[in-house]
Amino acid sequence: MRKSVVAIVGRPNVGKSTIFNRLVGERISIVEDVPGVTRDRIYSEAEWLNHHFNLIDTGGIDLSDEPLIVQIREQAEIAIQEADVIIFLVNGREGITAADEEVAQLLYKSNKPVVLAVNKIDNYEMQDLLYEYYALGLGQPFPISGTHGLGLGDVLDETVKYFPTDLSTEDDDDRIHFSLIGRPNVGKSSLVNAILGEGRVIVSDLAGTTKDAIDTDFNRDERDFKIIDTAGMRKRGKVYENTEKYSVLRALKAIERSDVVLVVIDAEEGIIEQDKKIAGYAHESGKAIVIVVNKWDTVDSKQDRMKKFEDDIRQQFQFLSYAPVVFLSAKTTKRIHTLMPKVIEASENHAKRVKTNVLNEVVEDALAMNPTPSIKGQKMKILYTTQVATKPPTFVVFVNDPSLMHFTYERFLENRIREAFGFEGTPIKIRARQRS
Repeated sequence: MRKSVVAIVGRPNVGKSTIFNRLVGERISIVEDVPGVTRDRIYSEAEWLNHHFNLIDTGGIDLSDEPLIVQIREQAEIAIQEADVIIFLVNGREGITAADEEVAQLLYKSNKPVVLAVNKIDNYEMQDLLYEYYALGLGQPFPISGTHGLGLGDVLDETVKYFPTDLSTEDDDDRIHFSLIGRPNVGKSSLVNAILGEGRVIVSDLAGTTKDAIDTDFNRDERDFKIIDTAGMRKRGKVYENTEKYSVLRALKAIERSDVVLVVIDAEEGIIEQDKKIAGYAHESGKAIVIVVNKWDTVDSKQDRMKKFEDDIRQQFQFLSYAPVVFLSAKTTKRIHTLMPKVIEASENHAKRVKTNVLNEVVEDALAMNPTPSIKGQKMKILYTTQVATKPPTFVVFVNDPSLMHFTYERFLENRIREAFGFEGTPIKIRARQRS
């Protein structure tokens, strides 16, 4: 099920990052009283009344031609394009400005539902300031205070009314759905073509060539697959996101529709911070993951070089210790045959279910090997363990006191379960619950 997408937009310095942090419940965006501090789209998951959605914080929209401001506006326009609902934030203490009117015009053209939020209305006596905002033609203005957290419930109540009702993904079937994510120009489109054995996707040396998401069904060795290629961005038919910008939101949508995510890394350039951020989205979504090192034909492919590169991956991607690493060249198709078996294995492990009696035998052996530690004079007792979900495999450990489950012991249990049952390619989750 794809999540709805909400974008917070507005001119600079109206409090967008403060509102974003309030809605997601933590300080993710940088908050500083200087216009232009938020220079890129920032994403997080949020929830309101059992509605789970992706929330985007944007840089301020400013209609000047200053290069940084132009980039911020382009990023905000991308967010508007991808959003299902837009929260338009204005500063209630400053009145309607020319920039507010320009932003309103931009929102008219989007044909997206807009919820108008008037920030910095900190008390009831300031309610009279709302009336002039009807002139923007965007419906009822909602008074809020980002500083004090007032009025946000009303804004969210209005926002969720506009969530699409047709967000379901493909019907459950036997196909393995997998997507390719990675920063621009790592060879995702070339890899799609290499997997399919035909030129289904335009390939270019220019970063961001892929303009639309492309889903392709195919059959390999009597198995059915759907491959989802993540897209770059375009504006009026022209790709404008530069090589440092990655269309994260489209990647999030592709990840949500996938059983397995291929995190593609450029062997020439090596690992950069952006690779880890991109991989983090897939990991946090609980998807099966295969790390693909592409363009291996361009480097010294001796075995010791491969091992050194994989050691570097394990060091940089410690949170993906379960993910297999595949080295290949989409251009020459060298080692391409090693990829699909790993995709199949990761998908099967992602959906694997373990028998309860066998699972408890493994946990009992783990306890005998390494008894639970004492914390403040108390000792955790593991009473029973069962698997409650797949995709990803999720285990509940019933204990006398969940607060006594230390993360190091949780990691120990995970390692023992992996040793016993495999689970290569998929994250697994362990939850401690008190047995009633």
